[in-house]
Amino acid sequence: MLDDIDLYLNEHRDAFEHRLREILQIPSISTDSQYAADVRRCGQWVDEHFRSLGLASELIETAGHPLVYAESPSVPGAPTVLVYGHFDVQPVDPLEAWHSPPFEPTLRDGNLYARGATDDKGQMLTHILSAEAWLKTRGALPVQLKFLIEGEEEVGSEHLPPFIKANREKLACDVVVISDCSQFAPGQPAITYGLRGGASFELRLQGPRQDLHSGTFGGAVANPVNVLTQILAAFQNDEGRVQVPGFYDDVTPLSEQERRQFASLPFDEEEFKQQLGVAALQGESGYSTLERRWSRPTFDIMGIWGGYEGEGGKSIVPARAGAKFGFRLVPNQDPHAIARGVRTKIAELCPAGIQWELLEEHGAKAAVVDLQSPFMDAAANAIEQGFGERPVFVREGGSIPVVTTFAEELNADTLLLGWGLNDDNTHSPNEKFCLADFHRGTKASAHLWQEISQLGKDAD
Repeated sequence: MLDDIDLYLNEHRDAFEHRLREILQIPSISTDSQYAADVRRCGQWVDEHFRSLGLASELIETAGHPLVYAESPSVPGAPTVLVYGHFDVQPVDPLEAWHSPPFEPTLRDGNLYARGATDDKGQMLTHILSAEAWLKTRGALPVQLKFLIEGEEEVGSEHLPPFIKANREKLACDVVVISDCSQFAPGQPAITYGLRGGASFELRLQGPRQDLHSGTFGGAVANPVNVLTQILAAFQNDEGRVQVPGFYDDVTPLSEQERRQFASLPFDEEEFKQQLGVAALQGESGYSTLERRWSRPTFDIMGIWGGYEGEGGKSIVPARAGAKFGFRLVPNQDPHAIARGVRTKIAELCPAGIQWELLEEHGAKAAVVDLQSPFMDAAANAIEQGFGERPVFVREGGSIPVVTTFAEELNADTLLLGWGLNDDNTHSPNEKFCLADFHRGTKASAHLWQEISQLGKDAD
């Protein structure tokens, strides 16, 4: 029984919310160099909080933004858990779309609105606060907790994999816990057992050395914007299938059991359309909306530029054009193999008279966690204690590249336990976190340490 732990959590709700507001006030935007000092200040805040709990903690500098590592004493005979999270956040643009300042946490209708509220400061903080409840109430944790909290997740975690590889012994654990995802629906918690990977690119096209008069030169030279749209359109057919050479060669199909499991979830397509503000849903033929979102590879254009964009018209053949695009990948697809296919496709399509350059940006493999792991049952029991509802098992369309790194370097599976909601506006204006779920997540986390401790050292 954890009555004393639960009582502590309940009595300190206001104090926990105050700490959440504190960290949300720090504009730790990792993509913008002018906020570098704020990212570091946020790391210091996390480091100091660990130290205040008596944990061994250090702020570790990298060539980019810092990360924080902390640990509690080892517990003989009990598993070791590594908690991963991040304290950096996305930019706030467009600022005018926010209903309240993004770094002034504002409570509306039970939700706390601020950049980073759910991605990932609020969710990450639940695990620190649950450790506090144990330490303040019983003086020790039932498992050893290690925390790895970084400041570069939103810019690709460039320096995290080398750190993990160089510190395998320090980071050694039986299981990793990450809360940087969502529940299935309000009132229906979930455990995410699969993540799609990704491969992102920027394509730059160069035609004539300068913009040309379209009346004088149109039809005599290749137009980079025309060529760009033709290339991008050729990446996907009318059935939603990606047209990159070899793209589906290594795709692992969904099992019939998983398809039945997805179909059994209480998903309302009409409600989903209303939530997104669209009249219809679209995607690869032959698959349901959940299957498309969670377990099928996709192609999307994220941004496109070229030519004149000012007021009025301008009759030109643009000299340059470009686009940012990417693919979501599923298990067994290799981002490097996808990149080779993309280059082959562009080389086939790009006409003479246009020079092209392809920049490879973020790449990550997909990840699927074994549903038979005893840690899954432990997490399900803990979430039921925290949320009052048994979780369902889902996949997630987004990517968390470090999950694959943990599996490869530490030989550890990851529990993906999301306390957020799909409408929390992550990466968008008016990001929020339901305070009730913040507290439920903290309680679930506190019970998780107890559940895992009962598995013993050889749980895996």
